[in-house]
Amino acid sequence: MSPESDPRTVHTFCRYCLASCGVDVTVQNNRVVKISADKQNPHTWHDFCAKGRTAGRLVEHPRRILNPMRRVGESYVEATWEEAIADIAARMNAVIDADCPDAVGVYYGNPSGFSSSNIIFMNGWLDAIGTHSRYFVGSIDQNAMHVVAAAMYGSILMAPVSDIDNCDYFLLIGTNPAVSAWNWLETVPGGWRRALARQGQGATIVVVDPLLTESAEKADRHLAVRPGQDWALLLAMVKVILDEGLEHRQDCAELATGVAELRTLVADADINDLARRCDLDSAQIVDVAREFASAERAMVVTRTGVSMHLTGTVAEWLGHVLNVITGRMDRPGGRRYEPGYVDAIRMSGMVKTSPHRNRLSGREMVAGAHALSELPDEITTPGPGQIRAMLINCGNPVVSGPDGARLDEALSQLDLLVVIDFVQRESHRHAHWLLPAVHWLERDDLLAFTSNMHDEPYLQYGAKAVEPPPGARQEWRIFVDLAIAMGKPLFRAKGFNSFITATRRAAALTGTPRLEFTPHWIDRLVLATGRKFNGRRIRWRDVLAHPHGWVLGPREFGHFKEALRTPDKKVHVAPPEFVARTTELLAEPPVEAPAGYPFQLANRRHRHSMNSWLNEIPGLHPAGKGTEVLIHPEDAAALGISNGDRVSVFSAVGAIDLDAALSERPRPGVVIIDHGWGSRVFDPRGGAAPESFGVNRNLLVDGGPVDPLSQTSALNSSYVGVRRVG
Repeated sequence: MSPESDPRTVHTFCRYCLASCGVDVTVQNNRVVKISADKQNPHTWHDFCAKGRTAGRLVEHPRRILNPMRRVGESYVEATWEEAIADIAARMNAVIDADCPDAVGVYYGNPSGFSSSNIIFMNGWLDAIGTHSRYFVGSIDQNAMHVVAAAMYGSILMAPVSDIDNCDYFLLIGTNPAVSAWNWLETVPGGWRRALARQGQGATIVVVDPLLTESAEKADRHLAVRPGQDWALLLAMVKVILDEGLEHRQDCAELATGVAELRTLVADADINDLARRCDLDSAQIVDVAREFASAERAMVVTRTGVSMHLTGTVAEWLGHVLNVITGRMDRPGGRRYEPGYVDAIRMSGMVKTSPHRNRLSGREMVAGAHALSELPDEITTPGPGQIRAMLINCGNPVVSGPDGARLDEALSQLDLLVVIDFVQRESHRHAHWLLPAVHWLERDDLLAFTSNMHDEPYLQYGAKAVEPPPGARQEWRIFVDLAIAMGKPLFRAKGFNSFITATRRAAALTGTPRLEFTPHWIDRLVLATGRKFNGRRIRWRDVLAHPHGWVLGPREFGHFKEALRTPDKKVHVAPPEFVARTTELLAEPPVEAPAGYPFQLANRRHRHSMNSWLNEIPGLHPAGKGTEVLIHPEDAAALGISNGDRVSVFSAVGAIDLDAALSERPRPGVVIIDHGWGSRVFDPRGGAAPESFGVNRNLLVDGGPVDPLSQTSALNSSYVGVRRVG
């Protein structure tokens, strides 16, 4: 066997989610032979799952886009990058010249956030052309956290991490860490295993979820809350703690401001009324509140199950309030701030974005983007700023977001739709250009700006394992090339385009690739200006000397207050807009199911699913995922439905057919259909029939009503009807 064909192992990490599991990639002849957990990794490998193990299958997907592809009639032909960039740039400039920069829009999905360069250069390009028409996945499940962090702590990136190993009382709301791992905008490797170990030592685990999840099965208490009413449970707990004097008075006086306003808010609330709203026993709520407040070390953890409702921001806020008023912030067993090796909060504060309101709804941006639910109208409604050209950056919004049928119809009306991805998915079927992306196995990454989301100071350089196909390009390069071709200064920095062009010329003339400007320059700069450890800054050779990852030091407390970006350096526990919204909710009568739609639609997690992507890899999932609706036996009996019957689930905006599965996991009145399925994968090269995977449950969700604070739709609490088919 020649040396070139000898297998080799690359130590890197998975970039599908924030867990960032360390992996060993066995490579031979530039092909991935095997991916396994890197057990020499000191931090992240403990949550390694089939998503990472099968990553090579996406790299070698038979329908992968390998070169730029241009729509000609109803089919596609391959083109050169020069042709693609020139045509897209000319058409986008024409759209802007005919109207204004806002006529060009972008939607970006989760994968873009797990690249060290994608979003940075995408925003540099968007700033260059001057558009405010920016949409991203945050309004699906993440905005509530950003809104709360900004209002309470002064930064959208203030994401407290969990000190699991010292916790005595876990209150887990809208999360299923036994399946999804302990990560969202924080990550704790092996977090569920570590929580169970604490339970074995006497800690209490309480899970709040309308579904009897895998986590709830192991919990000491399961509170089967009514979907969308977590806020009522949490407000009741705040009331009990404040009324009974169970708060941590030192923190309420020194760390927080607004406690008096909280007392006024809960004084007008009635425990029995709140219990009716969330459909839990009031005595049980009081017990949990007292247990939580009296536990020596405790934490509240809120996740996407809380956020994906019309009341999600209030619930997210009250979860943080409970941690603050009971002294759980920056203390062992609670939530703390991990500064990481890069001060992402400080760096994000250096980026100044101009405020902008949606031209139709008048709503402001959240975390730098507008709500996905607004996009169909922005495309179809005439007037200045109407979106006529759109770029989808590693996303599938027709499946991910509400009322996908409306968005699909709107996308078909665009003058130009450009897609950057690996395969042509459901949201891409009207694309004029398909641009081939580069997989994380095919690029280097240093995810410096998420370093504060790990539960200890940790660093790993994500080395690429294989070379990408010759026709694929990293996203950052696509955005740089577009800015240059459009004649727009990247990052609005005069001369930056010329600088990049000069470095490319120098690299070509001298045959020295490292002379060309790449994101690696930014990686080196970030480290050179980052946090010091053991009295010195991290050097690049130190990073390369730790291919399995590097724990930089012990977990530390005491960084939380210095990270606050509120003007008075205090936690604002009663932002006026949150108090006002809660007052409105209290004044409204308890929500009742509308006539004809008696059930609430909820979601569940699967270990090997990943939102609306990776579901096109059949070998990753057991057969049948995304094709069934879970119904409680009592509800099924009333409808005359048996296990396996074909049923129609319908709402005011759509209907889908799928098989019924009777289960006692959902509480009565709740039906479960998995989020993220229903996408097709097309064959732009060969023209074969699309491959279909599951059913799109979000076709049932009306995109009109949104949480007024986070602009999130009711993706996990919409009302639907169910009937047997045939």
